[in-house]
Amino acid sequence: MSIDLGRARTFMTSHARILDRRRFDVLTTGGDAARQAIVRGLDAYRNPDGGYGWGLEPDLRAPESQPGGALHAFEALADAEAGSPHTAALLDWLNAVTLADGGLPFALPISDPAACAPFWVQADPAESSLQITAAVAAQAHRAARWDESIRDHPWLKTAMRYCFDAIRRIDEAPFAYVLSFALQLLDIASETHPEARELLDHLGRFVPADGAVAVVGGAEGETLHLLDYAPEPGRPVRDLLDPEAVSADLDRLERGQLQDGGWAVDFTSYSDAASLEWRGYTTASAVSVLRRNGR
Repeated sequence: MSIDLGRARTFMTSHARILDRRRFDVLTTGGDAARQAIVRGLDAYRNPDGGYGWGLEPDLRAPESQPGGALHAFEALADAEAGSPHTAALLDWLNAVTLADGGLPFALPISDPAACAPFWVQADPAESSLQITAAVAAQAHRAARWDESIRDHPWLKTAMRYCFDAIRRIDEAPFAYVLSFALQLLDIASETHPEARELLDHLGRFVPADGAVAVVGGAEGETLHLLDYAPEPGRPVRDLLDPEAVSADLDRLERGQLQDGGWAVDFTSYSDAASLEWRGYTTASAVSVLRRNGR
C-alpha cells in the first residue's frame, strides 16, 4: 500500500483552512518560511487576553478564549517546531483561568453558541476536567521541545500535578478521550517526570489489545485508535501495545485515504465549516503519522 501525496495536496488546496495547509507544507516540504507561516497564522485566532478562540477548535466557533483553543495553539506550534512571541501571554491566560484544584474547566462560558458543539456549550466552567487539562498540557509539553520557557511556567507545573493526581485515582476504564489524552500526556511527560512512566503502566490495563477504544455516547462507530494516542514510534506509550496491532492500525490509516485525496472523520461536526476543517486537519495529521512511521 501507499498514499498519494499529490492527491492529498490537491485535497488540502481545495478543502482545508490555511493553517492546516501550512501544516501540510511543513510535513511535505519543510523550510523555515512554512514554519513561521504557522506561527503567524495563529494570530488570526488570538485574543487580547492572551488566549485563543474564533474557531481554532473547529466545533467551538465562539470568539472567546477557551482551553480548547489553547490546545490547538500549542499543537500548531509543536507541529511548526517553532516558538511564538505570544506563548508567555497564553501561559499567563491559562494560569488565570485554572481552577483552585489546578485543573482547567472543559470550557468557559460561551456568549454565542452558534455552530458550537453542545458538549462545549453545556460544560460547567466551575468544574475541572482531566480530559482538557491533560490535552492542553500534552501539547504544551510538545511545544516545549522548541521553547523551554513553557516547561518552567507555573501553569504547567500546576496542571501536571492536577493531572498526575487525577490519573492516579482512575480505577475503572475511563471515557475514551480521557484515556487518550492522559496517555499522550504521560508519554511526553515521561521525558522529564519519572512518575509518568509508572502512571503509564497504571493506565495500560485499560488499553484494549487492538488499541481501539469506542467513544461511548459519540457518533455511531466513533472510535479512537491506537495511532490517535501513540502516533510516534519508539515512544514509551508504544510499550503498552502489541507491534502487530500497531502495524495493523498503520494499514488501517493508510487505507483511509479517499478518492478525493483526503481522510474522513467518524465523529459529528456542528457546522459545514467545521466538517471541512476537521477533514483538512485530519488529513494533515494522517500524513504526519504515516510518514513518521515509515509509510
